[in-house]
Amino acid sequence: MRTAAAIGHPTTSRAIFDRARARLNLDVPPGLTDPTIIPERGDHDIDPVMRAIAEVRPVRPAAVLVPVVDRAEPTVLLTQRATHLPDHAGQISFPGGKIDPGDVSPMAAALREAEEEIGLERRFIDPIGYLDLYMTTLGYRIVPTLARIAPDFGLDLNRAEVDDAFEVPLAFLMAEENHKLQSREWRGMTRTVYAMPYGEHHIWGVTAGILRNLYERVYRG
Repeated sequence: MRTAAAIGHPTTSRAIFDRARARLNLDVPPGLTDPTIIPERGDHDIDPVMRAIAEVRPVRPAAVLVPVVDRAEPTVLLTQRATHLPDHAGQISFPGGKIDPGDVSPMAAALREAEEEIGLERRFIDPIGYLDLYMTTLGYRIVPTLARIAPDFGLDLNRAEVDDAFEVPLAFLMAEENHKLQSREWRGMTRTVYAMPYGEHHIWGVTAGILRNLYERVYRG
């Protein structure tokens, strides 16, 4: 079996972050607020019917932080939404939310949300660049901000929004054989989404789709 290095995948923290800096930037994608521009990435990646649904939704700009922790074996920091929330209760997600009028950029929104939701302080975060704009079926246009997280960070979870925060090895999430396709019922329709089950954590939908985009933009040779 060929090694990750032989396939062209970065195999160390430094190589991963260096490649990300070479391939990404912090230019705000024009489709974030322009309804005439339809993002190439989103729930419709593997389910074209969802594109037609998403195109008629009001545009809802949002941002998330994709936090890669700079450990000897890099990890991705994820959260589990509180089970009492009215939307997406208990789901695995990235820190993030709607872009507020006072946010000067999607990155600023992602950093603000990360501090509000899990107490991840700005001083531990080194923003690298934006992944592709991701459009959801409900009209959210999400800018994922990839960032290096210093390993000595601390967290203070906002229990009104988050039940848990945990780390998953980046190598697991970037192994293409772990990128499953799964069918789920949504409002009387059958949807096909990416899923990356890891132990007791079921990573799927938008979160898995953004991780797949990380694989395509940075990790794949």
